[in-house]
Amino acid sequence: MIEYAHISVLRDEALAALQPAEGGVYLDGTFGGGGYSSAILRRAACRLYAIDRDPAAVARGEALGLAYPGRFEVMAGRISELGAMLAARNVAALDGAVFDLGVSSYQIDDPSRGFSFRVDGPLDMRMSGDGLDAATIVNRWSESELADIFFKYGEEKAARRVAKAIVVRRKLQKFATTADLAGVIRGVVRPDKSGIDPATRSFQALRIAVNEELSDIEAALEQAAALMRPGGRLVVVSFHSLEDRIVKRFFADRAGRAPVASRHDPAGLAPMLAPAFRLVNKSPVLPSLAEIRTNPRARSAKLRAVERLAT
Repeated sequence: MIEYAHISVLRDEALAALQPAEGGVYLDGTFGGGGYSSAILRRAACRLYAIDRDPAAVARGEALGLAYPGRFEVMAGRISELGAMLAARNVAALDGAVFDLGVSSYQIDDPSRGFSFRVDGPLDMRMSGDGLDAATIVNRWSESELADIFFKYGEEKAARRVAKAIVVRRKLQKFATTADLAGVIRGVVRPDKSGIDPATRSFQALRIAVNEELSDIEAALEQAAALMRPGGRLVVVSFHSLEDRIVKRFFADRAGRAPVASRHDPAGLAPMLAPAFRLVNKSPVLPSLAEIRTNPRARSAKLRAVERLAT
């Protein structure tokens, strides 16, 4: 058996919502440190597939596979490709799927990955290690493009000031490290009552832009829902409002809880489709105070789950 030091946020709650059963086929859409996968495999004699785009996470998954021969396989790729990856393995349906969205603790705590400004590192932020990196965006994209990223993905009220400060500074010297960029952002964004570092929202925005995270989430939910067997559950843990908004709206729509169109709106004339899912919890499940004390990164987590109906 392999013991992981990493414990996924809301792991026990996610397992209770997923309800893995013997003989079932499940998906861990975001393997990360393997917390969910190892818990699922211990809970039931099932078949589990996992996905991660990070080569380091895939390597951890391959090691876990040695402990569960014939029951576990980790697949390298994006969650937006899950349908094709499972089809290639002749998996036509799932009994459940779980997603732990955002960046993993392994990525945040490794300065060489460039996800965090807590310890200086290269301005990278690529989960897969290839493609467009954060340094390219910061050093080459226009002021208006940068402002749009910071406002849309980071919900940063000072997005225009941050973008302008970056453009002015890069004319003198290009950005190369996380500490350098964070210092410039702190120079134009005032600390607020939350105590969150002023650079947090802008770094979040860059990470989302680099990895195209939001479009990946939308595609993954669509594909996972389409594969779910009756009684199968789709469980998602999100960490900020943009992720949670996508999940909440998707689940509400599939459970027939979406807002009804006005009688003056032509859309209101369309026939109502029977809901394909039901909400497992009407309100999101939040971490306990004990978990937050143990792991402060859990404080913003929200768990939502739906169950496929027989119809």
